[in-house]
Formats: sequence, structure tokens, C-alpha cells
Amino acid sequence: MSEAPAAPPAVSADPGAVTAPASLLLTPPRPRSGWRLLPARVVAMCAVELQKLRHDRTELYTRAVQPALWLLIFGQTFTRIHAIPTGGIPYIDYLAPGIIAQSAMFIAIFYGIQIIWERDAGILNKLLVTPTPRSALITGKAFAAGVKALIQAVVVVVIAALLGVALTWNPLRLLGVAAAVILASAFFSCLSMTIAGIVLSRDRLMGIGQAITMPLFFGSNALYPVSIMPGWLQAVSKVNPLSYQVDALRGLLLGTPAHLGLDFGVLALAAALGIAAASSLLGRLAR
Repeated sequence: MSEAPAAPPAVSADPGAVTAPASLLLTPPRPRSGWRLLPARVVAMCAVELQKLRHDRTELYTRAVQPALWLLIFGQTFTRIHAIPTGGIPYIDYLAPGIIAQSAMFIAIFYGIQIIWERDAGILNKLLVTPTPRSALITGKAFAAGVKALIQAVVVVVIAALLGVALTWNPLRLLGVAAAVILASAFFSCLSMTIAGIVLSRDRLMGIGQAITMPLFFGSNALYPVSIMPGWLQAVSKVNPLSYQVDALRGLLLGTPAHLGLDFGVLALAAALGIAAASSLLGRLAR
């Protein structure tokens, strides 16, 4: 004779034993609160972004060609003809901080293409369902762009030193240079991600990025003093964050007169506004 079937397991009289695990499946856990967690998440996102450099460093190598050509050809040529007033310093010395700012901007201004690629690959949706705040996601990506730009700036500084540019090697001033590069790159990368949240297309973003890079560059004091610009271009230069970055870099690297308090204040404010704008449009990009 076959054995009697086993009795079904007893159901607990405590409803919380069943409803609690089921509720966790239906309701995602709430993010842990606390201001100390936000910097840790920003650092984690920044580290994830920088891990990509271990697999592909060609971008850093190829982007070093353009600033080298600016210094070798444009800088040395205009140093010989003395066409631009630079306050008594060689033009190539005057140009070097502007090329550092330019190379950093060119890296950051197309950063939105990467976030669109992450959207298309489904990575962005996975990041958005984690407890990490959107502002931390954007801030981590922005400062990762700043670190990449800082690596590029080191390359430009080495090239400038080899060409005989009289740069300072004061550690405190070099830390200020690093801060200026990171803050400005954070703003330009957030500007790119903000545009990505509006246009939602890599092709459109590429076109807009190419359309605004040269006006930002030529509408700054990277190549020539503000005093020789026409009046309308001087007005553009005053609202261009790149001008404040170049002014800070010249003051720190060359010792020329600069308004470092104003420069860093504008760069920090621009980076904060850029993070806020990109964070607000991140959800639209993920739809």
C-alpha cells in the first residue's frame, strides 16, 4: 500500500511573515538617507566611468594631437610675427593656458554622446532604478570627465614645457590648475548631457556640439586679450565660462594678473547649475 501524501506545510498565523517578503518584491527599497552617502556614490560613479580608460586609451592619445599642433604651429608662428599684444610675454606662453582649456573643453563637450549610448544599451535605465540619486549619477559622470580632461591637461603642460614655455611648478598653483580644469570640464560635460536630454539623438548632439565649440573657443580670451575684441565679442566673453577658466590658468601657470576669486566662483556656480540642469533632464533621456 502506498504511503499517505505528506501534509501541506502549516501556514503561519502571523500575516507579516508572508506579506513582508512579498511587499519587498512589489515595492523597491527606499534609498538610505544621509548627506554622507552622497559623496560616496559620486566617487563610485566617477570610478566606474574612469574604469573605461583601462580598456581603451586611444581617445586620450588621439586628442593630444590637436593641442600639440596648436602649440607647435599656431603658437610658434604668432610668436615670430608679434601680431597679438600679450603684455610682454612670448605668445606661445600666452597661448599655452588657452590650449589647456580648449583641449579640456573638447573632451567634455561631447560627453553627452556616451550617456545616449548608455540609454540605447539599456545601462541608463538600470542605473536609474538603483537608490543612487540622479544628481549623484550626473556629478560622478561630470567629475569623471574632469579627470579625463586633467590627464589631457598634463599632456599639454608637458608639451609646453618641452617647447620652452615658462610655466610655474609650484605645487599649490598646480592644484589650483587641476581644480580649474575639473570644474570647467564638469560644466561643459553637464552642458553636453543637458543638450542630450533635449535632443535625445547622438547625431543631433554631435551637430550641436560641433556648432558651439568653436564659438565658445573664439569667444573667449584663449587666443587673444579681451581688450582687442569688438564690443559685442567682449560681451560674449564675459558670460563665457571658458574665459574665466583661461584667466585662472594664466594667473596660476604664468603669474599674470588674474581674478582668481571671481574665476573660481564663476566656474563653481556654472558646474553646480550644469549638474542641476542635467539631473532634471536625465529622466526624459531614459524614457
